[in-house]
Amino acid sequence: MGTTPGSTQGPGGSDTQLVRELGVRQLAALIFNYIVGAGIFVLPALAASRIGPAAVLAYLVCAVIVGLMVLCFADAGSRVAATGGPYAYAEAAFGSYVAFLVGALNLLSGVLAAGAVSGLFASSVLTLLGVTAPAARPLVMIAVVVAAAAVNIRGVKGGARLVEAATLVKLVPLVAFVLIGAFAVRAPNLAWPETPPASGVFATAGLIILAFLGIESALQPSGEVRNPERTVPRAALLAMSGVVVLYVSVQLVSQGILGAALAGEGVTPLATAAGAAFGPVARTIMLAAAAASMFGNLCGAILAGPRSLFALGRDGFLPRALASVHPARHTPHVAIVVYALVGLALGLSGTFEQIAILVNLSSLSVYIVVALAAWRLRALNVRLEGEPFKLPGGPLVPLLACAAIGAVIVATVSRAEVVALALAVAVATAIFAARSLRTSR
Repeated sequence: MGTTPGSTQGPGGSDTQLVRELGVRQLAALIFNYIVGAGIFVLPALAASRIGPAAVLAYLVCAVIVGLMVLCFADAGSRVAATGGPYAYAEAAFGSYVAFLVGALNLLSGVLAAGAVSGLFASSVLTLLGVTAPAARPLVMIAVVVAAAAVNIRGVKGGARLVEAATLVKLVPLVAFVLIGAFAVRAPNLAWPETPPASGVFATAGLIILAFLGIESALQPSGEVRNPERTVPRAALLAMSGVVVLYVSVQLVSQGILGAALAGEGVTPLATAAGAAFGPVARTIMLAAAAASMFGNLCGAILAGPRSLFALGRDGFLPRALASVHPARHTPHVAIVVYALVGLALGLSGTFEQIAILVNLSSLSVYIVVALAAWRLRALNVRLEGEPFKLPGGPLVPLLACAAIGAVIVATVSRAEVVALALAVAVATAIFAARSLRTSR
């Protein structure tokens, strides 16, 4: 079979104006930051409320599923290097229609999540400061979104450094909680009174796996990654390994400290566990770490998310102005501003709550397309200049990934979510058809 060159720029050629500044460390930090948001600070109580001390089994199931998907992302990302990440993978594998659906779903979930996180960050900061004035929350939201957008407009390297710094700020308290908190663990709190049924484990895994999602959005700045055939696989595997180890460790330590009481701490389980073991100062530190985690997640969203707008504008699905590149900073400044404004508007209005059910299902749908794209790109022998990452087992990994994600969807998604996704796909299809008609004319 002949070799097909992998994409390094979109049809409009705008990617050539971007600067490839992201290495393994920066991309791994971006992936890690995109995934580890506010969820890690409430996840332990949620898992414990389902299957108690055996909740670690659900994490291991998630680790297997996510591991399969990371391999697919590593394979596809080492073969296609255009801005848009999953959007670019789908375009190279299946053409523009499937790519547009992927880009639209990725953009929808990303901008809704950014709006939600900006509101959560403001609430967390105001709680820490003891401020109750109604006007304070929107002011904090505006300030943090404007700051994150300004840094990313100045340059992708600066945005990546901010993400790295935010990752460090939230990682240090979490690692300290695991390492120091391990000495406060009581072994009886980790004992299983009984082994939960497999159905309970998989149902819990289907619920908490949503906290593992995010790599599909973090890989959108693919057009700004150095040596993508090596950088994307290494960064993806490094970041996801760190996420799994961190999540499992936090679950075990919090369970070991609080025991059965963990299941009832639905709001601030880690802060409560830290306070129970080391006093009120430790509790305050964990609350501050939660705010830092949300800030880092938002910064990562405003670095990666606008690349979907950029890619869709570049390819003519949205106004071409969105594909503009700053002449001095070499960043997609128009896309960054629009993305930040839309996310901020959703966060301020609160309307994201009415359609947030689309976020999880749309992300899982993108994962299925990426798994199939990895299979297809390998079959077509699409590649960049270097040697691409090779999936072990050939088509087995993408097939297993699709089967696992399908099982999660069946276990966790309601009919209303399916209907909402169908409506989103219908709207995206209408936009694609209008664009195709306009192009043919």
